[in-house]
This record gives sequence, C-alpha cells and structure tokens, in this order.
Amino acid sequence: EGLAAGQAVALATLVEIRGGAARALGAQMAIRADGGHCGYVSGGCLEAAIAAEALAAMAEGQDREVKFGAGSPFFDIVLPCGGGVSIAIHLLRAAAPLAEALRRLESRIPVALRYDRATQSLALSDAAATRADDSGYLRGYRPKARLLIVGRGVEAEATARVAMAAGYEARILARESDLAALTDADSAVAILHHDLEREEPALRAALAGGAFYIGALGGRHTHQERLKRLAALGYGAADRARIKGPIGIFGGARESATLALSIMADVALARMTAESL
Repeated sequence: EGLAAGQAVALATLVEIRGGAARALGAQMAIRADGGHCGYVSGGCLEAAIAAEALAAMAEGQDREVKFGAGSPFFDIVLPCGGGVSIAIHLLRAAAPLAEALRRLESRIPVALRYDRATQSLALSDAAATRADDSGYLRGYRPKARLLIVGRGVEAEATARVAMAAGYEARILARESDLAALTDADSAVAILHHDLEREEPALRAALAGGAFYIGALGGRHTHQERLKRLAALGYGAADRARIKGPIGIFGGARESATLALSIMADVALARMTAESL
C-alpha cells in the first residue's frame, strides 16, 4: 500500500539468531518513509530502532544489515533474552512480487520470496522453508492456518471462537461433504459429533485430505471402537494413527470453553511441530 501511494518502503527481516530470540527466523516488519511501521521482529524492544535504521537506509538509498544484542555495536540496546539478532533491511523497489505472493496465499498456495544480497533485489520463488546464507535469504510463507469444525452446538461454537482468537480461520461445516474440498496441509479438522456412525463420513473425508491434525470427540473407549470400525473399513495403521482421540491436549474436559482451549492447544502444538519439520 505504501508503494502504491508513492512512498518509500522498507522490509526488515530477521535473518540470524545468536542465542535466544523472541521471534522465529524470518519474522518481518514493514517501514514507510513517514516512520509508520507494522510487524514485529522482537518482543517489542527493537522495532523503533529498526524503523530508524530503515529511514537511514532510505536516505542513503542502499540496503543494509544491522546487528542487535550479542555481537552488536549498539551497546545501549540489550535484548532481554540475552541473545543477538541480525536484521536485513531491504528497500522495496517493486510491489509485484509482494502482490503475487499475497494472491497465492489468498488462494492457499504456499510461496516464498528470495532476497539476493548482491543485486539488492526481492523476487518471487517456489514454496520453501525460511533460511539465510551469505548470498541472501529465502522467506517461506504458508497460508493462514484453518480449523474445520464438524459438529453442532455449544462445543463447536466455543471452539470456533477460541480458534479465531488464536489467529486461525475457523469454519463450522454444515455438511461433511464440504470437508474434502476445504482440507489442505494447513488445515486442522475437529470432529465434534457424539455418535460414531454420524462422524464416519467426516472421518473418511478428513483422512482423504492432507490435514496436519485430525481430532475426534469421545473418551478412550469410544476411540478404541472408532479405530476398530476404521480397520474394518480397510484403513491401515498409519491412517488410524492420524486421528487424535480423545481430542485435545488434556482429557476429561466437559465444559465447552475448557474443551475449546484443550482442542486449540493440541492443534497449535501440531502446527508448530509440522512447521519445524
């Protein structure tokens, strides 16, 4: 938007972590020539300093890389975690790569942006994990995490509210048939029926997709019966192992808000684990 308005804009990217850090490699913030900025690359202790460095880079007309914390020349800026970070500041010269990356993400297609240090340029790239080296960095992006909820009633509604508060896209599906079309590698599925026969179409659709998490309501005995039914339908051990039952990170939740928290904690853990692979 800043580029479209004719302003100079810089993109700051966390490209090195020495010791501890509040954000993951690839964390980013954007800075406009008027000093406005958004995003975080630290716990809030560096953003103003990075914005100032970006404005200096704009005045100079050259990209730069700045170190903070351990190994930095800025002795008056100390990271609370005790570590150090390097931030690459790139002066954006074209909006097209960003616009295409955003378009792909809206279409739930993973994508990456590659920065070349020698040419000080940013270009669209195929999906890849975030990494940095002497030549520049590659910043991978995945579509927004989505929670697909199959079920009715207070449990489904509470889970959707907690999911949205956690930054997930949440959908309560009216029909199990919608599940197959919506499920992708950035989707989690929560099946909240109280009946094994009723949940079976949803389980089959979820297993046919590439969801990073599938969970189903019910106690341990119910889950064992679920697995037996799936085995009788021809599903192998690997497919059956994909289903978390009882759903959630802790069992015995009988109040809807507690169940929703349990489900989302489990989904977030699965997402974090998948992203680290």
